[in-house]
Amino acid sequence: MISLSLAEVASIVGGQQHDIPDPDREVTGPVVSDSRAVRPGGLFVAFAGERVDGHEFAVGAVEAGATAVLASRPVGVPAIVVDDVVAALGALARAVVDRLGTTVVGLTGSAGKTSTKDLIAQLLQRHGPTVWPEGNLNNEIGLPLTALRADATTRHLVLEMGARGIGHIRYLAGLTPPRIGVVLNVGTAHLGEFGGREQIAQAKGELVESLPAAEDGGVAVLNADDPYVRAMASRTKARTILFGESPEAAVRAENVRLNGLGQPAFTLHTPSGCSDVTMRLYGEHHVSNALAAAAVAHELGMPVDEIATALSEAGTLSRWRMEVTERADGVTVVNDAYNANPESMRAALRALVAMGTAARAQGGRTWAVLGEMAELGEESLAEHDAVGRLVVRLNVSKLVAVGGREAAWLDMGAKNEGSWGEESVHVSDARAAIDLLRRELRGGDVVLVKASRSVGLERVAAALLDGEIGSGVEGGAASR
Repeated sequence: MISLSLAEVASIVGGQQHDIPDPDREVTGPVVSDSRAVRPGGLFVAFAGERVDGHEFAVGAVEAGATAVLASRPVGVPAIVVDDVVAALGALARAVVDRLGTTVVGLTGSAGKTSTKDLIAQLLQRHGPTVWPEGNLNNEIGLPLTALRADATTRHLVLEMGARGIGHIRYLAGLTPPRIGVVLNVGTAHLGEFGGREQIAQAKGELVESLPAAEDGGVAVLNADDPYVRAMASRTKARTILFGESPEAAVRAENVRLNGLGQPAFTLHTPSGCSDVTMRLYGEHHVSNALAAAAVAHELGMPVDEIATALSEAGTLSRWRMEVTERADGVTVVNDAYNANPESMRAALRALVAMGTAARAQGGRTWAVLGEMAELGEESLAEHDAVGRLVVRLNVSKLVAVGGREAAWLDMGAKNEGSWGEESVHVSDARAAIDLLRRELRGGDVVLVKASRSVGLERVAAALLDGEIGSGVEGGAASR
């Protein structure tokens, strides 16, 4: 963060200084909410959560070098006390971003936000210092904490924006006003919370409504292949650029194909020319993510050949998103267990099939280890049934449905779609899945592990990478 005195911070957030002997002392280190991440000169933000109260760690944070604590009550060490810590953190982020004048890129969508954010960051950092969130810090706490990592050298600030309801993205955009706004898609993630795709589109479109007008440099980057997103062009005063496979997209992909490893290749077209891309990532769904990133990079002046090179070299920065690891015994584990919705589940299954093509020629099998897709509301059972049926239609070798009612519908959908018997199995939990896989996997198999974060299927992937075929399951293997 840029250096600010404690008196300045207190003024920005409307707080009272407590136990601060020197109001002119500056905050020169990072702003963090985890006391273990405190660095000398930083500011520790104390949140009172349901299970953990950050105020209890205030003394330790100051002893570790924090200049002060942003808190909702006095804590016996230097503190700026406010009524609402979340609102104060947001106000501090807004003040810092306003002073910096860096180019802010805001990104939202029902699926692919984190992967696309990582791509945009890898492209833009070639043209200057770039700050972006680790993982998916995309809410009213994670976004300002990310923004406060920017300093006077930061050229680009890339921010992911999530929503749990109408008004959330408008609030986030108000904290860190973007000049460029990217909307990837409107899918069925969080359908139960929003009530329908129209409501999801309403929420996601708040980003383009928050952009500056075209004459002030505002740019809306919209998916031409998604009708809900494309319609958002009428909701913004910013200049619009379309990306996608549609011929009308200014940034588009042609000749899209997957290689034998399931990695996409295509010809990238931009208004400044075209160039070939072969990605290191897995799955055709990354083509759309790459086009969104390319559109942003094009708008910020990167030539098409450099964009294509950067996309071809880009890797995965965030954990548990199509992480591909081949064991010594030839089993390939695809850990995509961070989250799941119907769109991302279908994309991951198609990537599994593409990755398994070569393996099947050598006698290997494809395994889909799937769990619940959360927050789908009344559509939940039908969506799980549909994914189970898709597993059969794609000719995946084995389905392991993990969990309760929703997993049972995955299993039932598969069995109702075809004459599957032992090809699909329903198990109660991650431990049972690990036991089954350890018994039955053989060299050459490709295993996809995917579910919503709450299911915790990353434990399955961790256990599979912890040993060879036929080895026993150690007590801690599933909880790393």
